[in-house]
Amino acid sequence: MKTFIYTSKIWSPKLWAVSGSAMVLFGVFASGVKAQRTAPAGINPDGAWHMTVNVNKPGAAISPALYGLMTEEINHAYDGGLYGELVQNRSFRDNPNRAVHWSLVQGVGSAGAMTLDKTDGVNPVLGTSLKVDVTTSGKRVGVANEGYWGIPVNPQTTYRASFYAKGNVGPLRVGIESNNGSTTFAEVSTVGITPQWKKYTVTLKTGKVASSLDNRFVISTQGMGTFWLSFVSLFPPTYKDRPNGNRIDLMQKMADMSPAFLRLPGGNYVDPGHYEWKKAVGPLEQRPLGPGAWGYPSSYGLGLLEYLEWCEDLKMGTVLAVTDGRGWLPGNGDVGPLVQDALDEIEYVTGDARTPWGARRAADGHPTPFPLNYVEIGNEDFFDKRETYDARFARFYDAIRAKYPNLKIIATRNDVSSRRPDMVDDHIYASVTGMLRASHNYDNYDRKAPPVFVGEWATTVGSPTPTLKAALSDATYLMGLERNADVVKLASYAPLLVNVNPSARQWGTNLIGYNALTSFGSPSYYMQAMFNHNKGDVVLPTVLTPGAPEVSAPPVLSHGGVGVGTWNTQAEFKDAEVTQGDTTLLHTDFGATSGLNKEDGTWNVQDGTLSQTGTQSPALATLGKADWTDYTYKVKARKVGGAEGFLIPFHFQNNENRIWWNLGGWGNSRSAFEAVSAGNRTEFGNTTTTIETGRWYDIRIEVKGRQIRGYLDDKLVVDVQEPVPPVISPIYGGASRDSKNGDIILKIVNVGEAPHAVQIDLQGAGRVNKTAMGQFLVGAPGDVNTIEQPTKIVPQTLTLKAVGQKFTHEFPANSVSVFRIKTR
Repeated sequence: MKTFIYTSKIWSPKLWAVSGSAMVLFGVFASGVKAQRTAPAGINPDGAWHMTVNVNKPGAAISPALYGLMTEEINHAYDGGLYGELVQNRSFRDNPNRAVHWSLVQGVGSAGAMTLDKTDGVNPVLGTSLKVDVTTSGKRVGVANEGYWGIPVNPQTTYRASFYAKGNVGPLRVGIESNNGSTTFAEVSTVGITPQWKKYTVTLKTGKVASSLDNRFVISTQGMGTFWLSFVSLFPPTYKDRPNGNRIDLMQKMADMSPAFLRLPGGNYVDPGHYEWKKAVGPLEQRPLGPGAWGYPSSYGLGLLEYLEWCEDLKMGTVLAVTDGRGWLPGNGDVGPLVQDALDEIEYVTGDARTPWGARRAADGHPTPFPLNYVEIGNEDFFDKRETYDARFARFYDAIRAKYPNLKIIATRNDVSSRRPDMVDDHIYASVTGMLRASHNYDNYDRKAPPVFVGEWATTVGSPTPTLKAALSDATYLMGLERNADVVKLASYAPLLVNVNPSARQWGTNLIGYNALTSFGSPSYYMQAMFNHNKGDVVLPTVLTPGAPEVSAPPVLSHGGVGVGTWNTQAEFKDAEVTQGDTTLLHTDFGATSGLNKEDGTWNVQDGTLSQTGTQSPALATLGKADWTDYTYKVKARKVGGAEGFLIPFHFQNNENRIWWNLGGWGNSRSAFEAVSAGNRTEFGNTTTTIETGRWYDIRIEVKGRQIRGYLDDKLVVDVQEPVPPVISPIYGGASRDSKNGDIILKIVNVGEAPHAVQIDLQGAGRVNKTAMGQFLVGAPGDVNTIEQPTKIVPQTLTLKAVGQKFTHEFPANSVSVFRIKTR
């Protein structure tokens, strides 16, 4: 995922768009067979847009597997997300020195202590336990787990708890209670524990209580002595009642999208995170921690078998990504063991019980092989040298093709030359305007080249989930994929899931948000569900003729406040000053009265230095007035740790309207200004500047109108003018047909700020029903769904009357509409 993205075939570095700390390079394609496309042709004098659909001249077939899901362990998508386990750090291995996410509970008149013990574990994998000493008996002594930002309580709900214990105290009490201990929602007692390790399983059932989140899971005793705990687990009800299963609400949200496939285990979790699938199968107590890829470990509770059962439960196909060593295996390293690992993994998935790894899967509880059609070699290997991937891809390709000739093999870069892949994986993260342009990325794609799997894509506007404006540009992109269905066969948005707690997430824009108690779909989630249920199976070529042009270019950002920030990096800041000529507008030591507006991140002030110690992307602290203009902003900054450098906001009005100087961005490979205006991002003023760790920098930004100068340590680094944002064409359209019932499916997006009438001409349609039904999303550009307002933007029923071979309908501003016209 995540720091450099390109699009297929022949490209030019002249077209750039920017997404947070991700650069997106858009394709400029060479000659080839042109796809049927939505092509503006002149201006209509009547002011209305005209959309001509060639119903009698159908185009390419649309892949029934076009839309699927992509996930990885990011934003606590698995642990603390989809995976049902409620206890965080259940095996006491998340930190070698202390029992993070656990706390000591001492009742009135009681006293005790808790420590990690590495002397006598349950087994070699569970070598660390939690030792609890009761030094003064009274009401109770025990330990509590805080869960993943809370333990969810729902009424009339049964929870399954299990743990290993040993000791010389009496019975242990197991319960779920409020964080202050004043309310107990469910509690049971075990029999007395023994000096030897033993597994205990209990059931907890809540009564008629209100749903709540600020709760904890507690194990305690009233006896004197010592007890030890290991592998403490708590599960709520799971989807289809699987014992080691997934959250019901998140699974249902995915099911409601009707996805065709799951790309697993996904993204950087494969490489460079180095997902080791053989450690993520078998009994849970035998699985070590995984390294993760985003700053926290993985429990491997959701392992390979659980992924496959996830696909089975949602009736999805599987795109299996296998590690090729990018990011951790030296370029001249032996890839042979990884090739064998891939063959073994495919056998685990597809082999019958007579094969070694098929027998292992059967022993794990699933005798029947799983279906598999696609295997992807590596992840984002355009980060490595082409020669490295060429050689590795050939080794994987030859071995997999020889043993599994029917599998389609996907390459993660499009210029591999050692073997011809069956498909290439493109990734794109873009601004609103960037994604609107990208809707034409495949119109001139070389039809002789391998077909495309868009394995990761998103308009990265909105945090932690996309805005309506992002959903609209996402819709135009999907229409471009459908229009080019002859070459685009699979696509999956990324990332899929985000725990919305600020300290839980690492990526800015994600499809589905949740906390421990509840969840919500974003506007883009609902748009994608609308599209997935209305793909059709054949493209209907469409010509879109513009009406009166709408000038919707965002304004130049010439005024606003200032701030500091980071992207997956820890840093310190001090001595901020803003001057306007001889007038000082701001001078602060970041004390309590500085008026900082902190958005994400872990911020603290000590001795006039502001520190940010979290891993959020981004973490911002802003101050000042929206009407400040023509000023000089100075601040000192020092990087303490992390992947990048500093974000220095200026002309800051809000998150949808601001500029920041991204110093040491893109994996600390370069620097640039990034402007966001009405949700549209523009990058300019690129330099090769990088940021060292541990060194204080004097940063100075001088702004006058559109002129921007950036200095480091009094040295002029960049001197540019803010570019004028482009004009946005408001109307995008596409069409397809559902051959099973003859329905004509139309999709129309209005990204403009005014309603627009579109005259639709269904050429060759014959007789059509006078009423058409569908759905639409509409709202303000910056509207989002949240935990508090989960359904602010959801599909509304769309009814069109007086439909004929030619008819006109007015589409509201900031809307996406999908509707079916029945033919007779």
